[in-house]
Amino acid sequence: MDTYNKYYNNKKSDNKKILSKYITKVLLSIVFLLICVIYIKISEGNKNNFEKVFLNNTIPFNEINNWYQEKFGNIIPNLDKSLESQTVFNEDNKNENMKDYLDGKEIDVEDNYFITSLESGVVVYIGEKEGYNNTLIIQGIDGVNIWYSNINTDNINLYDYVKKGQILGSAKDNKYYLVFEKDNKFISYEEYNKN
Repeated sequence: MDTYNKYYNNKKSDNKKILSKYITKVLLSIVFLLICVIYIKISEGNKNNFEKVFLNNTIPFNEINNWYQEKFGNIIPNLDKSLESQTVFNEDNKNENMKDYLDGKEIDVEDNYFITSLESGVVVYIGEKEGYNNTLIIQGIDGVNIWYSNINTDNINLYDYVKKGQILGSAKDNKYYLVFEKDNKFISYEEYNKN
């Protein structure tokens, strides 16, 4: 009975620690939000600076996420374990049968070819892009936005975190497109592979 009480008290103590950790995170988030609102309300110049920095630029989600995890840990408990259980496809994206297309590359593939993520990152866009059809953009942890176009993406949602090698979808019409963008400039496939 004494062992049970000890276990129960330890479990209760752990639950309190977890709860206080989340309450602290929520309070810090609220404080940050209030500081931003106050900063914007102080003057028109502050409002313009805020718009210039946050609304007119691409927000580096991965850099913010990495900083947050270093300082406060994962938002979801056991996140690393849940990510390990996701499907990872070992076959690399084909780079033979690759030719230039608009700002990137067109890759010829077989029917129902699975396209995998070249880098871990956050999905920042899903939708139609002119000349590319259905496009999924992942902001990689290396700071490069990778466009995967002309693909079916039924199993991926906006702001999902994807791991390198994770299946993103399948190619339509026996081809898909890759585009690489860094600091709002398109870079070539060769430049990306040098990094």
